[in-house]
Amino acid sequence: MATAEWHRVRAEDVPDDGRVRAVEVDGRSVALTRCGGALGALANHCPHQGGPLGEGSIENGWLRCPWHGYDYDPLTGRPPEGFSDAPQAYDVQEREDGVYVQLPPRPEPVRTVADVLVETLVAHGVTHVFGMVGHSNLGFADALRRAEERGELTFVGIRHEGAAAFAASAFGKLTGRPAVCFAIAGPGSTNLLTGLYDARLDGAPVIAISGQVPSKVLGRGAFQDLDLSAAFREVAAWTATVHAGSDHAELAALAVKHAVDARGVAHLVLPDEVQVLPSEAPAAAPDGRSGDLRLRPPVAALERAAELVRSARRPVLVAGHGARGATAELRALAERLGAPVLTTFKAKGLVPDTHPLGAGVLGRSGTPVASWLMNESDLVIAVGASFSNHTGIADYKPIVQVDDSPAAIGRFHPVTVGVLGDAAATLGDLLAAVSGDVKAEDQTGDVAARWALWRAEKARRVADDRGRGVSAAAVFDALSRHLPSDAVVSVDVGNHAYSLGRYLESAGQPVLMSGYLGSIGFGFPGALGAWAGAPGRPVVAVTGDGGFGQYAMELTTAVKHHIPVKHVLLDNRSLGKIAKEQLAADYPVWHTSLVNPDWSDFAQLCGATGLRVVRREELDAAMAELFAVDGPALLHVVQDPELL
Repeated sequence: MATAEWHRVRAEDVPDDGRVRAVEVDGRSVALTRCGGALGALANHCPHQGGPLGEGSIENGWLRCPWHGYDYDPLTGRPPEGFSDAPQAYDVQEREDGVYVQLPPRPEPVRTVADVLVETLVAHGVTHVFGMVGHSNLGFADALRRAEERGELTFVGIRHEGAAAFAASAFGKLTGRPAVCFAIAGPGSTNLLTGLYDARLDGAPVIAISGQVPSKVLGRGAFQDLDLSAAFREVAAWTATVHAGSDHAELAALAVKHAVDARGVAHLVLPDEVQVLPSEAPAAAPDGRSGDLRLRPPVAALERAAELVRSARRPVLVAGHGARGATAELRALAERLGAPVLTTFKAKGLVPDTHPLGAGVLGRSGTPVASWLMNESDLVIAVGASFSNHTGIADYKPIVQVDDSPAAIGRFHPVTVGVLGDAAATLGDLLAAVSGDVKAEDQTGDVAARWALWRAEKARRVADDRGRGVSAAAVFDALSRHLPSDAVVSVDVGNHAYSLGRYLESAGQPVLMSGYLGSIGFGFPGALGAWAGAPGRPVVAVTGDGGFGQYAMELTTAVKHHIPVKHVLLDNRSLGKIAKEQLAADYPVWHTSLVNPDWSDFAQLCGATGLRVVRREELDAAMAELFAVDGPALLHVVQDPELL
């Protein structure tokens, strides 16, 4: 049987006479007192509300709790006569070599409800948790600590819960698997909501976990007491509270299932006291909890689509984010038809711009190459695209729409043929159905000619220089040449995003963004999520100064966790996109200017590498250094706000 042991207190932690101090002894918190020359050591929590006695004061020989003014003997912990509640007192000795406190042996670890939840999440494939530890989630956080020590998952402690949700959303967009974002009750959980709406609108699986105030005060107006299930009900496909009598493993398994099946947010609420309840229940296994979601298309719809494809002379394929799992089938059909592949901005890189039929991005963030080919087409084959007002798909053309969601078919306007099915399976079947004679012309020459025109125009824009900073075309020309072929790019919202869509020539690198929510601030937290979802691959964040300013301190998160994000920051000292919109609507430009630090200096202060460019001639050397240095690095580009 373990016995109590003596532990030495650091000399600088020993209080003066008439004082009390909270000290850490053997990893435990002790209220160390000195009164009348004698030393006392008490457990550092008041037995009533858990107040930290070491933060109290000694008044007239009594130790007063800082939370509710209850008094205790500072040496023994006894309360005044007539009262019985007392904190635990420990033996203390002052020896020649210092002060020693005798502490009882640590209790044997007990498996808890939080352990059951974490073990189930791990069993279902969760590998990363982004979040902030706080007072209402400590039990669950300790279960995460134990799992991380076992090598089962990685916890990334962020500076703002919004960044945790964006990172988890980016992870889901890139991998199709859920990560967890994690927060305390009240404001910590409400801070998650913007990033979770991003996940919901872009169809990214995410599990959000909220600590909650103790059940006995829930709904009574306690500190940080909010009805979190009500707050999350609109954003979450599923939300549940874990009660003492719940099937805890089953709820964790259902969270994963709902996040994956609904391609959205699943939410668990964990009351404080439930997290630490002892439990011997086994973790829930993933076997038999999901089926094959790859739907094959109906034969009749497929044949109608094939008939249109066989008769078209200038078909184009438009690939959206929903086609990411069908790249081989997409290219095979394009090559069979000699048809260009245009992508939505969210699907940029799905077919490289270096492919003879790759036509770049269509729509507001796109190229004249894609828009010209769309205009000249006589059939649009849209795969996994949303048809939102930014995509640029011509609704007056004959359209074959392929999507695995019934709600997506014809959502914005009628289509000629809607084919409900998995993108890869449907394109494979469609290719087989048009394997005979087709009327399509080989448009490879047109694609090359339009790229030649656009590259000549881009070269002119790269050379533009008004002496007021670097043009966006020059930045993305350099990035196109230096970007590693296996990189993942996370882009924020703003003028720089439109410029990236137009100018960056992709060799197939995926681009992550806040697509349908269009939330500024996504770029850098999204890169943290990409790092977790694509281990070993280079990760690049591209932001403006407005977006990065919202989560700038997450650079210290990257430094702390050794996350080697390479960050290209275009600084135009303003909310440039908003200023453009004000002018376009005949409003004066008002309150869009920003006061910024030198971002390269800021990066250095955070412990990262900071680089700065003010002239186009400096770009190549700076880009080369950005990708050569170890660890997180930021390239601060002073941009001409008019050269977009």
